[in-house]
Amino acid sequence: MLNLLIIEDEPAYIDALEVSLSREGHQLAAAIDGKEGLEQFRTEQPDLVLLDLMLPGMSGLDVLRKIRSDSDVPVIVLSAKDSESDIVTALELGADDYLTKPYSVRELMARIRVAMRRSASEGDDSALTVGNAVLDQGRYQLRLDGTTFDLPRKEFELMQHLMGRPGRVVTRDHLLLEIWGYSWGDSKTLDQHIRRLRRKLEQVDGSPTITTIRGVGYRLDS
Repeated sequence: MLNLLIIEDEPAYIDALEVSLSREGHQLAAAIDGKEGLEQFRTEQPDLVLLDLMLPGMSGLDVLRKIRSDSDVPVIVLSAKDSESDIVTALELGADDYLTKPYSVRELMARIRVAMRRSASEGDDSALTVGNAVLDQGRYQLRLDGTTFDLPRKEFELMQHLMGRPGRVVTRDHLLLEIWGYSWGDSKTLDQHIRRLRRKLEQVDGSPTITTIRGVGYRLDS
């Protein structure tokens, strides 16, 4: 059973999720604004947060900043905002995933399962190395020569898959299924994460490159 917190000001979404999550055996606490959401986050200590961006009072982005200042609990953003800038901003602030409204409960449940499944591998302190890139799996860090990047979870998981198969194509469907729990529908979130990883790799000369294989997936070349 998971202890989940939804910070959402639309009662219809809260009610629908309460019904669906209870059928899955999970418990859902709800807050209707950002301030209340942070208070419940501290008292409930949830396993995962479902966060709307357009909240009364404190915005969802400000709530995300507060959560990320002292916790790495998974956060899935649920928002009617679907522009690239909104998605990028949320991901850069540390959101693990971004789902636009209206969304299907089936897809949300899949993303929740994937977000929680990563806990099984968190104890792995070994490192993956490709060229000058070292992925520290105990610290969620990517080291490129003398430069170190602290990776958000989804970027870290993407690098795990790519560095675990250097020189080989990893399909988009595989990445979506293994990291986000689905291989259908909009894959904009994957594209944004790939762009962010590329920007990091491009900052250090001689780093591996992520090559796009059109219509198939990606390959990490050293």
